[in-house]
Amino acid sequence: MKDIENRKDVENLVNEFYTKVLKDDKIGFFFNKITAIDWEKHFPIMYDFWETILFDRIKYKGNPMTKHIVLSKKEPMTSEHFERWLLLWNETVNENFMGNRAAEAIRRAQMIADLMKFKIGISGDVTPIK
Repeated sequence: MKDIENRKDVENLVNEFYTKVLKDDKIGFFFNKITAIDWEKHFPIMYDFWETILFDRIKYKGNPMTKHIVLSKKEPMTSEHFERWLLLWNETVNENFMGNRAAEAIRRAQMIADLMKFKIGISGDVTPIK
């Protein structure tokens, strides 16, 4: 298995992850019912976000915190939601990649989940659960 090496790998990772998320019984409803996501616009944003994080290339220029705070006001997010998101992310990374950048993708997702929980007002660190 190879490491995450380029944008194409990021695209594959994000696509595989969202395939899981949209089918998931614990967090899929956020994407399927609560928000009206234009996937043609959303996917390139997510590619840019993770490419920025993993390759230090400034592609993403948004504010994901604000969007998730607004979303949590529509439908409250809980620790379980973040734990599930992190579990699905970690599974997707580990099923498709191995190496330093893959490990960094997992580490950064943990940091993002913890920061989002803090900003939304949910206490405690996130531990991925099944």
